[in-house]
Amino acid sequence: MEMTDVARAIPAARSVAASLGLPADGAIVLHNSNKLALRLTPCDVLARVAPAGQEAARFEVDLARRLAEAGCPVRRLEPRADPRVYPRDGFAVTLWTYHEPVTPRTAPLDYARALERLHAGMRRVEVPSPRFTDRITEAEEVVADRDRSPGLADADRVLLGGRLASLRRAVDDRGAAEQLLHGEPHPGNVLSAEDGPLFIDLETCCRGPVEFDLAHVPEAVCERYPSLDRGLLDECRQLVIAMVAAWRWELGDQFPHGRRFGEELLRLLREGPPWPTLDAVTRRLDGLPS
Repeated sequence: MEMTDVARAIPAARSVAASLGLPADGAIVLHNSNKLALRLTPCDVLARVAPAGQEAARFEVDLARRLAEAGCPVRRLEPRADPRVYPRDGFAVTLWTYHEPVTPRTAPLDYARALERLHAGMRRVEVPSPRFTDRITEAEEVVADRDRSPGLADADRVLLGGRLASLRRAVDDRGAAEQLLHGEPHPGNVLSAEDGPLFIDLETCCRGPVEFDLAHVPEAVCERYPSLDRGLLDECRQLVIAMVAAWRWELGDQFPHGRRFGEELLRLLREGPPWPTLDAVTRRLDGLPS
């Protein structure tokens, strides 16, 4: 969100909490991208604030409730509030249990086991959800529309459009079993809590092969996940690189250092295999050890 929106979103979240009897004199910004994540104090509630009119918030609340009932390792909704979206001053506010992270990174084995539990629980939950190919279509639309991606060079536009189309066919042609997925279970969406890893940000859930989810996680996690198709994982990794590259070139993208990230992903697509994980790319660009 732009800072002008943040300045309006914070009092909206505090107002919702206060109306429910949850004292929220303070608010700490935890994350800001297309939506805002706030720790409200002293009630210790996590508030997620998005522009009003986003169906994704309602979908996420309903899905989080169902997954929690299925025993999945996901962040729970705040038990002191009704599980719903609260409209306030042009924003959609949802309230969640706040967890203090216990370690900076989740151990690969714990990560893999938690993801396996999430997938097992998701197989028992029936909710209408998009297919992973809908995410590809979203990326293709960004690439095809010059007004939406004015900074993308013509050669790169051709590269991305062709790669997205060919990878859609390649993954589809494998005919792999599909199920409900998280959609983006990368390390940024895994919270290391006292009771173990918890997956957050469920609005990207979709149906597809589990390898599509695994394409978002570090290699050390994939090595500990049972019975995956390595060939399909390789294609999904390339697909994820191409999709994320497209989104980083969209006008108004608020991902930190998004243009630099988009340039690096295009370089990787031109260079060819082996295909790295997004985690490895992010850590390299941030100068962090892998």
